[in-house]
Amino acid sequence: MFLPLCKFHHQYLIRHLRCLAVRFYSNEQISEEVAKLLDLKAKLGDEPQKSKFILKCPKGTRDYNPQQMAIREGVFNTIIKCFKRHGAETIDTPVFELKETLTGKYGEDSKLIYDLKDQGGELLSLRYDLTVPFARYLAMNKIQSVKRYHIAKVYRRDNPAMTRGRFREFYQCDFDIAGQYDVMIPDAECIKLVSEILNQLELGDYIIKINHRKVLDGMFAACGVPDDKFRGACSAVDKLDKTFWEDVRSEMIQEKGIDPIAVDKIGKFVGLQGRTELIDKLLEDESIKAQKSAVEGLEDIRILLKYLELYGITDKVVFDLSLARGLDYYTGVIYEAILQGYAHTPKSGAEGDESVSVGSVAGGGRYDGLVGMFDAKGKKVPCVGVSIGVERVFAIMESRALASKLKTRTTETEVYVVSAQKNLVEERMRICKELWDADVKTEQSYKRNPKALDQFQYCETNCIPIAIIIGGSEIENKVVTLRIVGTREEVYANNYSTELVGGIGGIVFVYPLYCNQILAQIVDRYFTQSLLISSVNNLQ
Repeated sequence: MFLPLCKFHHQYLIRHLRCLAVRFYSNEQISEEVAKLLDLKAKLGDEPQKSKFILKCPKGTRDYNPQQMAIREGVFNTIIKCFKRHGAETIDTPVFELKETLTGKYGEDSKLIYDLKDQGGELLSLRYDLTVPFARYLAMNKIQSVKRYHIAKVYRRDNPAMTRGRFREFYQCDFDIAGQYDVMIPDAECIKLVSEILNQLELGDYIIKINHRKVLDGMFAACGVPDDKFRGACSAVDKLDKTFWEDVRSEMIQEKGIDPIAVDKIGKFVGLQGRTELIDKLLEDESIKAQKSAVEGLEDIRILLKYLELYGITDKVVFDLSLARGLDYYTGVIYEAILQGYAHTPKSGAEGDESVSVGSVAGGGRYDGLVGMFDAKGKKVPCVGVSIGVERVFAIMESRALASKLKTRTTETEVYVVSAQKNLVEERMRICKELWDADVKTEQSYKRNPKALDQFQYCETNCIPIAIIIGGSEIENKVVTLRIVGTREEVYANNYSTELVGGIGGIVFVYPLYCNQILAQIVDRYFTQSLLISSVNNLQ
């Protein structure tokens, strides 16, 4: 029988037994074991093995290939033209702001802000949107009125849904009017601008929902919601486009602490939609009429609908009491544009579903108090604006492009210079120089002696409409050959004169090429002819 040992004697016994074990090995055996251990260490390396590195984009971000970028550039160009047509000028702001600048502006969504590690005494965050930086810009530069647009990336720690255009890094396209103006005139123009953009992008049928923060606040008060719970009720109602009323009701009662009777009254209101007839109906409700803010908001909506009728878009607009927009800084009219064919439903929003349902593609409203938050004296600058959800637009257009299986042209090259024989690289370069100087988009092969077939194949693959061909006979006769790539019909050029050859309008000029204006006219002429347009379509 052994007596239990204390901790000290236990450790002493272990050390003693190790020493006895070593004595039973010879020096040679010990050296051999040490050599084995050293060899094993060399094989394993000095550092512990790391897990296998997976090469990928961070969650909620993506790369874009040339075809996708061509679609995106087309969308951006359409949007920018519309912004400029309405007289907007552009600005830019830093991609990160002081954390204090962004804090307290987004309600419950503030948890989605990306905070950066302290790098020198300033607490910074990536911008969540372009509106708060714009308000900071106005206050810091003492600007009282401006009409600006801003296209840039913003960042949100949201749960991404890639095919629905919901990312953690994404573009916003903002248009805002700042200044003291008469009621609803700038607001109506912002909604008109949204309609113009959606029409030009040809995304299908859409509806623009409008509401008013004063109407919402008056509705909540009429239903018996305490003032301090207005924002919580608003953020819950804002989820109605993503989930069912039963879920929103449960959140308002259990999480927001709102009385169930008040919640049920809210449920009757948020199901209402209409136009001026809805305004009249609400003003007949005694509980609504008793709320001054609600009456003021309804009169604003009435004026807004009148202006939108003058702009010819009332058929695209509906007054919807379920529209809330959860951001804290809105003070007046609010609006969202929703594509009818891609409307987000609770079913399509289920976990794991990646169908192309994108929800709203544009949204905005009036925020008269935001600039005053940054001014030392609290001086307000009234503002109203709209943000186009371009990533959601891209998701739809990319889905369409894949379904159509049509090739998207990723370059704007108008002419490709082809050498039909060897040792003509210098002649190609001379022609390219003349075309570039004439502002004609031109390419050539980067091989000294490329095969003619490979050059023509490049033209067809990249949808380049015109090929200028040079060979021994062309140089001898001081001409070049123009080929319409889509139809493979050719025109010979010489003598600086113009003529019709085989029904194709062609410009004829002497080789070498010295007249830049004539060269520019070649492309202009061919690009205005239906023959060339049809040939490009054939290539695509």
